[in-house]
Amino acid sequence: MQRGLVWAAAALSVLLLGVGATGPVGAQAQPKMSIMVGGLEKIIYLPAMLTQQLGYFKDAGVNMTLFDEGAGQSAEEEMIAGRVDGVVGFYDHTIDLQAKGKILQAVVILDRVPGEAMVVSNRSGIKSLADLKGKRIGVTGLGSSTNFLASFLVTKGGGDATQYTPLAVGAGNTLIAAMQQNRIDAAVTTEPTVSRLAKIGLAHVLVDMRTAAGTRGALGGTYPAACLYMKTDFVNSHKDAVQRTVTAFAKTLQYLQSHTPAEIADKMPEDYYVGDKPLYLAALTASMNMFNPTGIMPSDGPPTVLKVLAAFEKDLDPNKIDLKKTYTDEFVHTAMATHK
Repeated sequence: MQRGLVWAAAALSVLLLGVGATGPVGAQAQPKMSIMVGGLEKIIYLPAMLTQQLGYFKDAGVNMTLFDEGAGQSAEEEMIAGRVDGVVGFYDHTIDLQAKGKILQAVVILDRVPGEAMVVSNRSGIKSLADLKGKRIGVTGLGSSTNFLASFLVTKGGGDATQYTPLAVGAGNTLIAAMQQNRIDAAVTTEPTVSRLAKIGLAHVLVDMRTAAGTRGALGGTYPAACLYMKTDFVNSHKDAVQRTVTAFAKTLQYLQSHTPAEIADKMPEDYYVGDKPLYLAALTASMNMFNPTGIMPSDGPPTVLKVLAAFEKDLDPNKIDLKKTYTDEFVHTAMATHK
């Protein structure tokens, strides 16, 4: 029902705001845009709500509507169906969908690491990646980036993507409840859920992809993650609207480099703290290095992501993927030049 309400709201937005319905936006117009975020309250996606809270979308001259969807896979489906213009989700979806004949493009890279962790229940007996075979692993949604990472880690432990059971449990309260009820043995999730699980003594971190060093150790290289991506034909036909949006995000990335975690946390909606602001602040403080200061795609990022996906997706032929089509730095370069 909740997802149906989101669809209805997105459809209403298209009707009332004219999102993506009027063709290319003129340079003097005030474009209207809609973005669906794969979990607005997640720290990995903090730049989306922070940009809204700071008024940077408005400053850039774009009328922005943000929608919340718990899993990146579902957000992606909404965009492909034309209900929203873009998604704040993981870059890996642009590669996965190119293999399925859909061309998407990341226009600004928000996080330079996944900001995810493989957490295992303290009652599971899991001590290494080899122990993941045959286990039930919680992911935000089937086909989501957490599902991708779980599949890769099982493969790295000597199994394959068929040798575990992924269960869609979302994040936050729903994931924690699933682990408390022994419905899952482990999960791939983000902050502040990781810190909440540790605080109540329910789980511990087995694989940490919240830092650059941890990401390299787990995934073999730089793994750009949260980004804003859109259908390439939309990007090409709405360049002014996309540029304004990227300019707003680029300004937020600079804000993140020049303000303290406490100042940033104070800008976020109070319900994001889940009743424990000190824990949220500690999780944010530990995550600050995750945010990309420039918004530019790291040169070694796309090949690493492709290698990870190809390790467990048998239908993905790396030789048929054109990585240059999966992202563009054009809008970020323009935005950064403007800010300077």
